[in-house]
Amino acid sequence: MPCVAFLFTLPRVNMPALSLLFVTLVWGLTFPVLKLATAHFTGLEISALRFLVAAFCLLPWAVRAPRKTWMDGAVLGALVLFSYVAQAYGLQFISSNRSAFLTSLNVLMVPLLGVLFGNRLSWHKVLCALLACAGIGLMSWDGGANWKADTATVAGAAGNALYVIVLSARAGRHEARSLAATQIVWMAALGCLWMIADAQGTDRLHTMGSRLNAEILWGLAYLGIVASAVMLFLQARAQRHVSADKAALIYALEPVFAAVFAWLMLSEALGLRGTLGAALVVLAVLGSEWKPNASSLA
Repeated sequence: MPCVAFLFTLPRVNMPALSLLFVTLVWGLTFPVLKLATAHFTGLEISALRFLVAAFCLLPWAVRAPRKTWMDGAVLGALVLFSYVAQAYGLQFISSNRSAFLTSLNVLMVPLLGVLFGNRLSWHKVLCALLACAGIGLMSWDGGANWKADTATVAGAAGNALYVIVLSARAGRHEARSLAATQIVWMAALGCLWMIADAQGTDRLHTMGSRLNAEILWGLAYLGIVASAVMLFLQARAQRHVSADKAALIYALEPVFAAVFAWLMLSEALGLRGTLGAALVVLAVLGSEWKPNASSLA
């Protein structure tokens, strides 16, 4: 009986937060997968193709979605499309670890941009965000700078931060599958139009078939079906119950997972400084679960 009593004293598992943690793990793998794909395709081409695959999977739910879901899906889809294209463009020129660091600056951007939407700025969340960013910097700051790639990746991080804020505000208005499906369809349509416009005057569209190989096809299947279609659904459902600030701190674990997968797939090593940084990120995420009370502030 003492064992049973002990089990009842354990904290309840926060399933929405756990779902976002799984989403973050899956997204961590996208960095090396995208890095491999950029050897044959531009960031815009990869983004358009992955969302075409995802849209095909979610089309039945998109067709049945009401008009208001399509409207919010357009806003969210445009934000996340910009974020993904900017990230993929940067990965053409910088390492996956560096990209993960710059992308994860949205951890700090979410509470700061949230002030513009009327949210209160908690010192506790800001402290955890700063700690997470410091850890990400120690872990992932490697390789030489590339002004265009770094700027594009930071702009993508800002787009992702806005997406997290808007999603937390609007996810509760819609059924999760319908919202994810409309986002994906908008992203596929806008991404293809963007890709066609960008390819005008070149032979990139004509050579696309010859640049595909088994590795790229498996990568697109993972990026489109798992990392986009399934994860955007889980994210839309989980963020109905998780605040934007807390979600951003969970997403801070993304570069930790990205570093592990980059080491396994690309031999991008993580040294002592990187290990210390990863520990700081984990500490920041765990610290975000602590809720300060009046006695702790006295």
